[in-house]
Amino acid sequence: MDHLLPGVRAAEVDGRIRTHYLESGPADGEPVVFVHGNLSTGRFFEHLMPGAPERWRILAPDMRCFGRSEAAPIDATRGLGDWADDIVGFLDALGIDRLAHLVGWSTAGAAIALVARARPVASLTFLDPVAPYGFGGTFRDGSPCWPDFAGSGAGVANPEFVARLRDGDRGEDSPLSPRNVMNATYWAAGHREPREREDVLVDEILLTTISDDGYPGDAATSEHWPGAAPGKRGLLNALSPKYCDWSWLPTLEPKPPVLWTHGSADVVVADGSALELGTLGAGGAVPGWPGPDVFPPQPMVGQIRDVLEAYRAAGGRAEMEIFTGSGHGPHVDAADRWSATFFAFLESVR
Repeated sequence: MDHLLPGVRAAEVDGRIRTHYLESGPADGEPVVFVHGNLSTGRFFEHLMPGAPERWRILAPDMRCFGRSEAAPIDATRGLGDWADDIVGFLDALGIDRLAHLVGWSTAGAAIALVARARPVASLTFLDPVAPYGFGGTFRDGSPCWPDFAGSGAGVANPEFVARLRDGDRGEDSPLSPRNVMNATYWAAGHREPREREDVLVDEILLTTISDDGYPGDAATSEHWPGAAPGKRGLLNALSPKYCDWSWLPTLEPKPPVLWTHGSADVVVADGSALELGTLGAGGAVPGWPGPDVFPPQPMVGQIRDVLEAYRAAGGRAEMEIFTGSGHGPHVDAADRWSATFFAFLESVR
């Protein structure tokens, strides 16, 4: 593994699966677990560790099929249940019996919600999380556009991008190279990490397990537009609204304090995501779009807001902060502000 930033340590632990993770802070500190999203690893949080207050023991695991952790298969019919159980197993394997603060970026937003349903947690931070009704093909209330959830899952993944991942493409010659996709969709437009750091993050993405059990997953055909429906294995199917759901959060007991941070210029999780079939169809990128009454762009941010406002109405504490101009990763493209906001929130949790 490349040289880590000062104060950051790497280790592995055998829990439910073999998990590689980064760590900083004192061994007896209050546990904070950063959980990465799709096509990333725990290293996407490494830069937040050296400047963190000493009170916190920060842990950033690589989730199954990503990074250096075990490439155990993902049962998509459980949504992000495998990831959630892996997080619980990770904490147990480390002997952590204190309530942990959980951060879930993108995909992992659904996972940390499931952890909180399995055991009490100190707090939940949703960092540009997947919508509470999954990714692709739903109306505002979460009802599916098609009965088989066509238009979501692994069958709508871009095959050239998947091939470039499989081939370990580190270049910049195509808009669909992993490097260019990262820079176009993870951060605010125009944001670039320093080249050495960018190279590290691209290499982390290229550790992704490309398979029917990992990324993108298996696919099924459909009689409905665009002709593909979610399969039962792999990450993109786990994110399909057929299986991914955390809209039940307002019923959670006990209710931990919640922080939601989101980039206003996020093109991944957005009201009109550039990667979602409703938006792509409306823009003419996918032929045959049946129109906004049948398959509208998914209002993802609106769905998140609806669920968290319901959480508040049910007696929970939910803070919401939009990072103007930030993309899908405000913890990177607005790192100082995001870190200050996050650690201030943690300090407020008693």
